[in-house]
Amino acid sequence: MDAAFLPVVIGVSVLALLAAVIALATSSGSYDRIGSDGPVPGADRAAAPVARDDEIRALLEARNARCAARGEPPVDVETQLRTLMAAAAPDRELAAEVRQLVEARNARRAARGEPPLDVESEVAKRLRNG
Repeated sequence: MDAAFLPVVIGVSVLALLAAVIALATSSGSYDRIGSDGPVPGADRAAAPVARDDEIRALLEARNARCAARGEPPVDVETQLRTLMAAAAPDRELAAEVRQLVEARNARRAARGEPPLDVESEVAKRLRNG
């Protein structure tokens, strides 16, 4: 029994190493694709701002209900939501700076012979993703 232990351990280790190498070779960049579809794969991007506003509204209503339970006066949820959305909007200086960055990137791409990016969509994407 003791004589078979070492060959079994070595054999299992070699098989595990071989399986790991095969798995690595066939993964074909799976980790590179993680998060490339956004937070939810296949989600409707047009519905995302509406869903975000609905979630924020629900949170504000819950906070308002807790304040009312403590006897504090209720606050208008829609006014709070508009205030939060106005504060979250990117300012003009930041948008101008991002536009300069994208235009400089387009110039580098053109120098390399690559097609230019759409400036407006790239600026919006960078402002949205942070």
